[in-house]
Amino acid sequence: MIVCSCNVISDGAIRSCLAPGPGCPRTPAQVYACLGCSPKCGRCAQTIRSIMRSTLGHQDEEPRSGHACSPACAQACSLVLFQTADEGVAA
Repeated sequence: MIVCSCNVISDGAIRSCLAPGPGCPRTPAQVYACLGCSPKCGRCAQTIRSIMRSTLGHQDEEPRSGHACSPACAQACSLVLFQTADEGVAA
């Protein structure tokens, strides 16, 4: 299923870049970067967050300050410093 029509990103592509650990994207903007593109209109951000929570096993949790992985993962994350101005648009 196509999740982002601006960048033609499928749910499978999003899931393929999600793996618990230090390199795991924690925000929709980081997912875009992992897939080699950037947010455009931001309408898909909610769906990307939902896919992130379900894929990483956080279905019942509220997002923690933009981190979809465990707190231990967040401490070692190489992507935690990656933020874009577009992230506000994709909220």
